[in-house]
Order: sequence, then C-alpha cells, then structure tokens
Amino acid sequence: MNNGAAPTGRSVTRAWLRALELTATIPNRPHHLLATSLEELAQKCGDAPALLSDNERLTYRALVERANRYSRWALAQGVAKGDVVCLLMPNRPEYMAIWLGITRVGGIVSLLNTGLTGLSLTHCIHVVEPKHIFVSAEFVEEFNTVLPLLMEGPKVWCYGSPPDGSDFERIDENVERHSGAGLNDSERPPVTIRDTALYIYTSGTTGLPKAAKVSHFRLMQWSYWFAGMMDIQPADRMYNCLPMYHSVGGVVATGAVLVSGGSVVVRENFSASHFWSDVVRWDCTLFQYIGELCRYLLRANPAPNETEHRIRMCCGNGLSNDVWNDFRNRFRIPAVLEFYAATEGTFSLFNIEGMPGSIGRIPSFLSHRFPVAVVKFDVERAEPLRDERGFCTRCLPNEVGEALGKVLQEASSIRGLFEGYTNARETERKLLRNVFEPGDQWFRTGDLMRKDEKGYFYFVDRVGDTFRWKGENVATSEVSEAICAFPGIKEANVFGVPIPNTDGRAGMVAVVTDVELDLDVFRTHLSSRLPHYAVPLFLRLRRQLQVTSTFKYAKNHLVNDGYDPSVTTEPIYFNDPERKAFVVLDEPLFARIQSGHIRL
Repeated sequence: MNNGAAPTGRSVTRAWLRALELTATIPNRPHHLLATSLEELAQKCGDAPALLSDNERLTYRALVERANRYSRWALAQGVAKGDVVCLLMPNRPEYMAIWLGITRVGGIVSLLNTGLTGLSLTHCIHVVEPKHIFVSAEFVEEFNTVLPLLMEGPKVWCYGSPPDGSDFERIDENVERHSGAGLNDSERPPVTIRDTALYIYTSGTTGLPKAAKVSHFRLMQWSYWFAGMMDIQPADRMYNCLPMYHSVGGVVATGAVLVSGGSVVVRENFSASHFWSDVVRWDCTLFQYIGELCRYLLRANPAPNETEHRIRMCCGNGLSNDVWNDFRNRFRIPAVLEFYAATEGTFSLFNIEGMPGSIGRIPSFLSHRFPVAVVKFDVERAEPLRDERGFCTRCLPNEVGEALGKVLQEASSIRGLFEGYTNARETERKLLRNVFEPGDQWFRTGDLMRKDEKGYFYFVDRVGDTFRWKGENVATSEVSEAICAFPGIKEANVFGVPIPNTDGRAGMVAVVTDVELDLDVFRTHLSSRLPHYAVPLFLRLRRQLQVTSTFKYAKNHLVNDGYDPSVTTEPIYFNDPERKAFVVLDEPLFARIQSGHIRL
C-alpha cells in the first residue's frame, strides 16, 4: 500500500485484522488506560520523540513525567473522580500531557473550542460545571469578557505569562512543584475504562454545542484501532495541524501514533503556505486531514517541495470526490484512508481501498459487530419514516436515508454503547427506539447517506438545521439567537448555501427589520457573540419570512435562491473578509465569488 498502487484485497483484509487484534483485549483489562500504555512505552523507548513542535519537544519519558505532575496537581487540589477541569489552549505538546495526567486520576477534562467567544463559550463551560479552568495566556483577555457570566466556583488558572492586570495563578509554575516520578499505588484512584475521561463538544443537529462523554475505553479503542488501520510503526511521524480540542486532531492523530511508538508533530493551526515545508522539514510519513484542508492545499500555488516528502498515507474525513484524484496525483500521496465517525457515535466506516468519494464501509465479517443501517427519511418531519406497524424501513441500494448505528444494551458489553452527553435530554434525542423490532435502540447520526451495491457508503447531507463550514458544524438556532438579539431585527432565518470549489455550506441569513440596520455595528455584534466560522457570510433583507404549516421557517426557496443577486430585487450583502464589512453583493462581486477569486 506504500508504493502508490491500489491496495489489494489481501492488504485491505490485513488492515482490518490488525485493528481487531490490537483492540481485542481492551475490554479484558479494565484498569489499563491510555496513560498506562504510554507509561509502558516510556520504559521501553523513553528518549524517543513523542510530541514535537517548533517550541516544545517531549520524549516519551518527558510526556509521562509531565502527565505525572498534572496527576499530582489534581490530587493536591482535591480533584475527585468525575470532577471537571476545562482546558482552553491552542495546539501544543503540553496539551496532551495535561489531559493525560488529570484523567488518569479520575478527573474529566473538558476540551474547549478556542474559536468560541461570548455566550457560546459561557454555555460550554456552564454545561460541564468545572472545578478548575485552564486558560492559555493568549486567550486571557477574551476569557475575561465572559468571566462575569460564569457561575461562581471554578478556579481559573493561566498557562504562561498572563497579561498585565491579571491575577490568575500560573498553572505551569504550580505544576512544577509536583514530582514527575511514577505514581505509586496509593496515588492511583480506581479509574476504569468505563469512566469518562474527556468532554468533547459537538454541535449535533440543533442548538448550542453539546458536551459529548468520551470514556477511557473510547480513547483506547480509537487509538489502537487507527494504529492498526494505518499500520503505524515506531519510525512513523504524523503531521497534525488539526485542533486538539476535536476527537480527530486531539485523540486519533496523537493516540494512534503514540501507542505505536511513533512521533507526532503538532502545529498550532493549519497553513497552506507552510504545510509542505513543515512536512518535509519534520520528515513526516503521515498526516491527518479534513476535506477542507485538502481543498485549500489544492487551491494553493505550487510549492517547490510539495512532492519531496516521504508521506506514505494520509488519514481523515471529508475528502470530496471532486478533489480526491487531483489531490492524490498532484501531491503524490500513495494512500488515502478516508473514514466516517462521530465523537459520540456507535460505529465507524473506513475506506482503506481508496474508493474516491466513499466515506467507507464495514466488511461482511464485521457487520454483526458494528450494525449500521440507512433508513428511509421523511424530509418534512425531519425524522425516519415509519411503516404501518411503526417500524423503520431500510433503504434500497443508492437510496438516500438517515444512517443509524445500533446501540448495544447488554450491561456486560462496552462496545457499541452510546455514552451520550452531559445533558440527559439531548442524549435521549439522539436515540431512536423500536426501529426494526420492539425494544431495540439506534443512534441517530443526523447524516443522510446512501449505500451502493458493494457496501460503500456515501455522504449526502446533514439532517435538520445544521450545516458544516470551515470544518465545524454550525447550528442555525445558535446563529439566529445571536442575530435576533440585535436591536431592530424582528425575525431571522438562517441556512447554509453551497459555494463552488468549497466544502460544506456557508452561512446565510434572511432577516426582517423594523429599522435601518447599521451594518458595521451589526457585524461587530455577530463577531462578539459567534465563532468566526458561524458568522453569516451573506445577509438578505426581506419584508417578511415564509413559514410552513407547522409555523417553521421555510428554507428551501431561500436555499435555492442562494446569494445570486439576479434572482431577487431584495438587497443582499456579502461579509467581505478583506474589507471586514458587509458590502452590497452585485453581479461583478457575485461572479468573483463564483469563480473563486475571493478566498473564503
């Protein structure tokens, strides 16, 4: 699979069998955590590089020692099993050491999205009720704007030198008071793989971000499964520029390599202009992607070293069919491992065969272990169809429906469990019961897919009021709430619109106002309340908004109209990233957006 040729059936089968072999014993060792695996590796290859960046370098021994210090910090602070520590920090090697150490002694680390501000950030903190919050120095000023909105109780710590006037205690200095030596038995609470380790936020289908529970079992399963699928060896080096607050960038890209004795290069953020020079300079053999990253690289001007790398495989999700072959050919990528998974989901799909556009499949010999179904879907009601008996109906080959994953209910089994969210009501909303037989339970992915005759799945769209932009899920209800909080706006209908040569859908809003909008003030208002990726790119002013018979805003006609100024006499504005202002969207500007001359 490393020579650029299509993988053979035998090599594909070997990949699945490796993943099965590496994960088979996880349920039988309930006290063996990811931190335990890394401790064992530190004994064997202590001076080998583990996590690297331009500013930090942690060997396996140093990573475990840093984690030990955070474990002892947590114990000294009285962090009990189930207590939460929020982490607001950019990508860096220390990031993983922090959560490894705290989770090993029973704490739960909540990985906050560094792009959140205002009410969204406040909400994400409130829903996990933390005892402590770590804020990296570069985020302190922004964090101070939400501090008055937080509940009393959590102690805030600063990582790094805080800005002038800040009185937060420095966690990076405090942790140095604790020993990095191995923990003794009395310092190790009885933490098992069934216990929650992390909260990772997901937008789901509606509303504000939800904190998904990620157990120690999932950390182990993800790490070893991907290690097997990618056949990672100690000589491998992963390039990771994806956010470490997400499951892919924070667990899959790091854990899969580290449990194999390899190393991970951590970059704070993605840069198309630095990507290939970084990959070559660090001599990486793997990189993790999301579809948008691949498209950005393909759109970038040719780099002199873009084919001088030793990459043998890239792994990720969202690589569209229209860029798949061009991406592989231009950058000479020998193998692509595309997969589909949800942080809180019950199944994963893997396309190790390199089938362009497919998000993966489950081989027949594993179908009993990872039950997944695509069922007929009622678009108007935004839920699966039921027949006269009240059961769902499986889709025929290539018929579009919602993908469901079966939830195993046996108390003795840990695989296939739905761990849910911190909010019990949101957890319940993701479960579908009595799907094919009385009493069965299935996880709703919220994704529309089709499955072909060969068993390959293809992503079609998101269900409901969520669209994806810049690699993030954007909940329309959250955006609408922020818009309607602006004086003079009576109604707002938020939706996503496709733009040529981009992945996902960009945000657009149709609003009804009773005053003339000050667009500069309005833009500032949105930027202060929403993550950058959720701020609408297009604004349409309307006299009234259409509603359905159930009094929901009608979106289809607005989505069909899109942002084309020729289809309406109503004003449409473009949130110009260069001018940092809403500007009138006329025909020439529309043509520049369509042709890709404006970078979004």
